Amino acid sequence: MKIISVILARGGSKGIPRKNLIDLNGFPLIYHSIKASLNSNVDETWVSSDDDEILKVSHSFGAKTLKRYEDTSNDYASSESALLHFADNVEFDKLVFIQPTSPLIKSKDINKGIVKTLDCDSVFSGYEEHWTGKWDLNLKPRGWSIESRPRRQDIPPIYIENGAFYITSKTNLLSSKLRYSGKIDIVLMPFIRSFQIDTLNDLNLIRKICQ
Repeated sequence: MKIISVILARGGSKGIPRKNLIDLNGFPLIYHSIKASLNSNVDETWVSSDDDEILKVSHSFGAKTLKRYEDTSNDYASSESALLHFADNVEFDKLVFIQPTSPLIKSKDINKGIVKTLDCDSVFSGYEEHWTGKWDLNLKPRGWSIESRPRRQDIPPIYIENGAFYITSKTNLLSSKLRYSGKIDIVLMPFIRSFQIDTLNDLNLIRKICQ
């Protein structure tokens, strides 16, 4: 059973230019997910990117690299298209798809996910959220009424994907063309480690958390 990870890191990020290489407490952002993967129980850690500098930096931190091209790395390409490109070029049995925008991931999170796949087909990371009032952009309550506001303890909590990682088999990936399919389970991570970096505000917040 060969278990490998892949970190998808394109060069054309919009919210934060060159995001995957931006400094986060002395190291480029992508270093943190590479480190978590290398310290986990995966057999190989890969980075897939269209950007030569990202590939060079990733290799210097110990990752194997795969170059991908425009149709799987432009603004309209899905992560699934890049995962399928990866699956066409690299041999594995199980795949841990890690997103570099979640630098607070730890190797123990990945290891928990690998263990869970012994009893299911796919795993994703997330956290538990308790009920709070949510409103749409027209200031209309979503799924509740102001006339009968529920109590927090009366509404069951829900799971929220935090985007840190997903695990599936090569067989399921190729047949479903999805990052998860079949029987799905979750690895719960604490909310404080579930932030993703999409904006400069996110980056500044995580810099403070990591201090």
